[in-house]
Amino acid sequence: MKVILQQDVRDQGKKGQLIEVSDGYARNFLLPKKLAVEATADNINAMKIKEAARLKKLEDDKAEARKAAAKLDSLIVKVSAKAGTAGKLFGAVTAKEISDALAEQHGVAIEKNKIVLDEHIKNYGSYEIKCKLGFEITGTIHVLVVEA
Repeated sequence: MKVILQQDVRDQGKKGQLIEVSDGYARNFLLPKKLAVEATADNINAMKIKEAARLKKLEDDKAEARKAAAKLDSLIVKVSAKAGTAGKLFGAVTAKEISDALAEQHGVAIEKNKIVLDEHIKNYGSYEIKCKLGFEITGTIHVLVVEA
């Protein structure tokens, strides 16, 4: 019997796959637990439509990430911090502070866990920080740490 999986099933396949299983396995396990539906013409068409919508959303998300990366390259984010006499900060500038400043100054919302700080920012100055936007697309945030 051919069925379309509604969820990932161990040793059978992933969600949305069309698989061939024995009649008993389908009737006694997959169908009652709503892990799969029978592969009728309507269900196959619905599966194809869902897959096309999923691929379209994926392409839209990639385009959005590329657009965000291009926008980030042209922005400079100013973060103010307090420091001692030698110009050494009383702590470090964190990814959360950069994310908040980016949203406040330029209206670009980037989650703090997407900002990659290779080393702690503990001095005044200008820094280039990588930002992972997903789909193997990275942007560069130009951060200027100034005196509060």
